Amino acid sequence: MTTIRTRMIVTVAAFGSLLALALVLAPLVGSTSIALGRVFDRSVRFADNVDAQILFVARLPRVLAAAMVGASLASAGVVFQALLRNPLATPDTLGVSSGAALGAMLAITFHFDVAIAGVPAIPLASFAGSLGALAIVYALATARRRGLSTTVLLLAGVTMTAFFSALILFTQYLADFTDTFRTVRWLMGMLDIGSYAPLVAVLPMLIVAFAMFATLPRPLDLISLGTDAAAARGVDVVRAERVALISASLATGAAVSISGPVAFVGLVVPHVVRLMVGSDHRLVLPASALFGAAFLIGCDLVARTLFSPLEVPVGIVTALIGGPFFLWLLLRRA
Repeated sequence: MTTIRTRMIVTVAAFGSLLALALVLAPLVGSTSIALGRVFDRSVRFADNVDAQILFVARLPRVLAAAMVGASLASAGVVFQALLRNPLATPDTLGVSSGAALGAMLAITFHFDVAIAGVPAIPLASFAGSLGALAIVYALATARRRGLSTTVLLLAGVTMTAFFSALILFTQYLADFTDTFRTVRWLMGMLDIGSYAPLVAVLPMLIVAFAMFATLPRPLDLISLGTDAAAARGVDVVRAERVALISASLATGAAVSISGPVAFVGLVVPHVVRLMVGSDHRLVLPASALFGAAFLIGCDLVARTLFSPLEVPVGIVTALIGGPFFLWLLLRRA
């Protein structure tokens, strides 16, 4: 017990320090240089302080969005891989990301102008689509037995992903050129956040999801060995599977509603973390959340500075980094 507690403290401190460094440095870097002395100069009104506006309006919301999305997708990837007992499972596996993307496509194409508490229609529609996808997949997986059938869950997720992808293509076909351009950019994964309202809107869902994550490390360790082995050791398998599915889906839906689909974070980060800390979910879950947040902040920094003043969608950067790196990991393990 003492050993695992010590390892947990060291792990959280190390990855937390990395995240803190990313949070402090990333807002200071960009195509336009800023002076911290002027940012905090109280003699200048905020409306006239360009440096403060760049930091607090243009960059800080984006960095915070990257941290929230990265932590959510990485944690969801850990949970889905343990729940489905499949190392290639990702937040996209169960169709939640595709459902969120479909909701956003409909909002863009049909010009939904509804805003709730200052949150635009696109994030709202995206989150609603993710919840709809979760409801359908969950209903299919629990239709014929008490609890979840992971086989049906996986098959239903793959089927719904294909179905939602077809609907997305059909929606793009109906859209005009301008709307099609917006939808393509959104599907690439964007962190073009200009206010704190979308972050505040999804924060309650993320708090609920991470509170549920906190109950999962021991059940996930045992479920990874098989449901029978977990049940024999006193785990309520049905409840644990439901908590894992709902929490990971909530985190995925909230993340995608902010940024659109961002590839590879939920696949690569958990594997990288396991190589560093082992397979104990008491270490893997918090480490993946912290490292996922720092990883996506770094990717977004590259996306907005590499070809400055042109900004590359962060989903392209994560795919370009994550794809070859994951192949290297597979070759290294082999």
